[in-house]
Amino acid sequence: MKFKFDIKRIIVCFLAVLGMGFFLSFLMLCGLGTDPCSFMNKAISLRIGMLFGTWQLIINAVMLIIVILWDRSSLGFGTVFNMVLVGYYVDFFDWVWSKTIPDHIFTDNLTRWPVFLVALLCFIISAAVYINSDMGVAPYDALPKIITQKVTERFPKFPKMLVRMAWDFSAILVGILAGGIPVVGIILMAIFLGPAISLVGRMFFGKNKKV
Repeated sequence: MKFKFDIKRIIVCFLAVLGMGFFLSFLMLCGLGTDPCSFMNKAISLRIGMLFGTWQLIINAVMLIIVILWDRSSLGFGTVFNMVLVGYYVDFFDWVWSKTIPDHIFTDNLTRWPVFLVALLCFIISAAVYINSDMGVAPYDALPKIITQKVTERFPKFPKMLVRMAWDFSAILVGILAGGIPVVGIILMAIFLGPAISLVGRMFFGKNKKV
């Protein structure tokens, strides 16, 4: 398990998670799409009438048990920060914006698109910094890595990217079944998150991290 007591990396990871929650709250209010995991969890939380943060913590805890049983190498401080904090940050900032920002900012196309694009860019950067801090990843991200490893052990030529694509598609499908409507943000996230993580890794961490 990656519980490294590197204070600088821990702080960077914590701030990156804070940024993810902060900008994710804008993405959800704009209603133009989020990452597949958030899309799924938001749709389910709305369907069952539970806080987004609470449901996200519950589903992450279930996934965490599986990750612990299969492979603990992807776990660390970042795992805890992500599974516990991101959802509640979204709920908190959602409440703050409801008290401070007029609703039309998130519904009028002249304003919500710029807000969405800026928030999307900043969320992707925050996620890239979080992953490159090497403090562990969320259970949602750890599971497809484990599955990929086990699949390629038996089928070495199997394209690794297909496992992650199938994983994210499954999350989107669950979100749709729960009543969510997939929109452009999910596509943009799928296209740009991987390259952004690699770019941030090269620029700030001197490595080429991949999801």
